[in-house]
Amino acid sequence: MNFFRIKKQLKRRWRRWRRAIWTIGGCGLIALMAWLGLLLSDQMERLMAKEPIALETLGMIREAAVGTAKENGTEPAWIGQLQQSDQRRTVRLIKKYACGEESSVLGTMRPEEVMGLYRDHPEWQGSMDTQGDVWFEQRIDELSEICRRNGYFGIDQQGNLSLFDGPPDKEKVLKTFFQLDVETMESSLPPDVLLHLNQGIRIQDLDEYNSVLSTFSEFAAVPARKAMQPKDE
Repeated sequence: MNFFRIKKQLKRRWRRWRRAIWTIGGCGLIALMAWLGLLLSDQMERLMAKEPIALETLGMIREAAVGTAKENGTEPAWIGQLQQSDQRRTVRLIKKYACGEESSVLGTMRPEEVMGLYRDHPEWQGSMDTQGDVWFEQRIDELSEICRRNGYFGIDQQGNLSLFDGPPDKEKVLKTFFQLDVETMESSLPPDVLLHLNQGIRIQDLDEYNSVLSTFSEFAAVPARKAMQPKDE
């Protein structure tokens, strides 16, 4: 009898110890997860605070790539032209938006200044024109100021979906996209949609711009639709 009583007491103690172990282990696991969460949050905060490092790193990569290309004799031709003399050159920047372009003169610079500018802006593409001026091109996935201020989608006189500076009746085309299948549009769309397009659909941001393009791309004429499809490699 004493043996069975002792056995029961040991079982009760073991249950209490097991519950205590599970409780302590659970608390420890929660504490560890909380600590890891704080650590990760702190690391993310530091990374976000150092956002410019990305462009700085790209600049270092480009600088290294330019150096390697020079050693291999594969550097862009315009860089070779630039470094052939100490001539100061006019440097221009053209910003190519999803809709519209803007150009400006950055100044007259020595070759080392041009190369410094090139390294500082790894997202720019460089070239030199026949006059010896250096052109940098920056692509921006946004609307230019002129498009935001006065951009209209409409149909030009050749039946193309086009972007206009002002209503289409002013015929100031900024960009032409593709030929429209007008007959299919007339049979598929409500009359007020076509009327709206003929009068001009006002756009003020990139979402509206992409929405109009997406909607009317379904009515591109067959040759235009084929041209928009990606080619098989």
